[in-house]
Amino acid sequence: MMPWLRGRVLKVLRSARGFCGPHGQPPPLLDPQDIVATWEAISLGRQPVPEYFNFAHDVLDMWSQLEKAGHRPPIPAFWWVSGAGAEVKWNFEQLGQQSRRAANVLRDTCSLQPGDRMMLVLPRLPEWWLVSVACIRTGAVMIPGVSQLTEKDLKYRLQASRAKSIITSDSLAPRVDAISADCPSLQTKLLVSDSSRPGWMNFRELLREASTEHNCVRTKSQDPLAIYFTSGTTGAPKMVEHSQASYGLGFVASGRRWVDLTKSDIFWNTSDTGWVKAAWTLFSAWPNGSCIFVHELPRVDAKVILNTLSSFPITTLCCVPTIFRLLVQEDLTRYQFQSLRHCLTGGEALNPDVREKWKSQVGLELHEGYGQSETVVICANSKGMKIKSGSMGKASPPYDVQIVDDEGNILSPGEEGNVAVRVRPVQPFCFFSCYLDNPEKTEASERGDFYITGDRAHKDKDGYFWFMGRNDDVINSSSYRIGPVEVESALAEHPAVLEAAVVSSPDPIRGEVVKAFIVLSPTYSSQDPEKLTRELQEHVKRVTAPYKYPRKVTFVSELPKTVSGKIQRSKLRSQEWGETRGSPRKAP
Repeated sequence: MMPWLRGRVLKVLRSARGFCGPHGQPPPLLDPQDIVATWEAISLGRQPVPEYFNFAHDVLDMWSQLEKAGHRPPIPAFWWVSGAGAEVKWNFEQLGQQSRRAANVLRDTCSLQPGDRMMLVLPRLPEWWLVSVACIRTGAVMIPGVSQLTEKDLKYRLQASRAKSIITSDSLAPRVDAISADCPSLQTKLLVSDSSRPGWMNFRELLREASTEHNCVRTKSQDPLAIYFTSGTTGAPKMVEHSQASYGLGFVASGRRWVDLTKSDIFWNTSDTGWVKAAWTLFSAWPNGSCIFVHELPRVDAKVILNTLSSFPITTLCCVPTIFRLLVQEDLTRYQFQSLRHCLTGGEALNPDVREKWKSQVGLELHEGYGQSETVVICANSKGMKIKSGSMGKASPPYDVQIVDDEGNILSPGEEGNVAVRVRPVQPFCFFSCYLDNPEKTEASERGDFYITGDRAHKDKDGYFWFMGRNDDVINSSSYRIGPVEVESALAEHPAVLEAAVVSSPDPIRGEVVKAFIVLSPTYSSQDPEKLTRELQEHVKRVTAPYKYPRKVTFVSELPKTVSGKIQRSKLRSQEWGETRGSPRKAP
């Protein structure tokens, strides 16, 4: 792109009121390929990050103008199906109108100001995407969460984040009511429902009445955009903060190179809205002018997924390996995916046999990627790149990814060490800002010039990374990250449990599952093991989120411990995994 044209695009990006300001006029229309190329150059670290940036203002409203000028195919920007016949389709202009309505609800009804925090705990409903964009328009910081959060989970997150507002659905509202008195920062509660509930404001009614006129706030690139809670092996979940630019521009390059998106693509990512992968889709698809496809998918069903791929013109599919493991168990030759051209996976290890089965029956490669809540994509098997089965690909720009020892020294090819991202002398802009209110954890995550991911791998002479395991004990089951301490604490509340240690255990479908090693109290030692196992499993489901319960339970007389009395989970994990060395990687 010519320098003068690049300058014009950057001027648009730096403008605080290019579209949304009260007096702003739409900027001169440019070729969308040039615009996306400029965003990609910033994403790759080849152009400076603008001082001001707002994803809704600078990306979505830009596409709205280009769409009206005929520079984008007549496909929706957002396409939602319920599975029961209902559909929602918005082009960029309609998305803009609806999200401005939602922004007015947040600003006027909820009194949210820039920097205020809002929890979004919704299933795959269109309102999740609307409110996410509305948060960006108002400068509110979104805090997504999964719908399986318990009262305890909600209470901790609301108290720790000091969120002023929450939006959720009928199923979770009673849990919020049960703990809201203990959350003094919580001022407003929005309900996505066709019915009413005392103490809650009906979002759908408010949305219908709201104005479509709204002025985007002026956000700096480093202003906060989102907070994600990430599980750890000890202590409470950490708050990972990302900026307007780290997510808003950080996924453009991977969206082009790994996801291979264009303005003609329809992209379906089956991820739950509470996980970062839902945001990854939002911030990779829309900058590239692609359509986000969403199926309500109240439960994972292989036949529903395959029938949806056959019935809708979906071009790009992303699922966690667990789902692909389920899909390849079906007779895939019975289905015709006429539009599907590109498939991706991430969040846990991809078994080579799943990749081969999918490729042989569908005719498409599975492109694996790797990342964390703290990062955008770290490594990936990009489109057109030679894939080495079992490898998580090469470093994804702008990251300099290395294998280092515990002091941060770079290791030679073939040597196992820590997967690390260079953050000095310059920290990549797409990196997380910090662990909020936890400077010790932020500092502890670095060694020398590198951020340590906590995962171990080796790099071959060709630059491909091979995952080996991880340093911490977080369990990744079907892309759900589970801290063992949370499960151990829940088990400890049952009178039958004297001691408990929780580790990952291999599973052919989920990749890994929660396994509990339990030392029983003397009064329970003679009880029926099968009956007691079921009782403990149900107990954990009640005390913490259902997905965290131990699917495997073994009763032991004692647990392995260090001389200082600490339980050695590593020994139990090695016992479970044997020669497989390690377990699936962290979810992005």
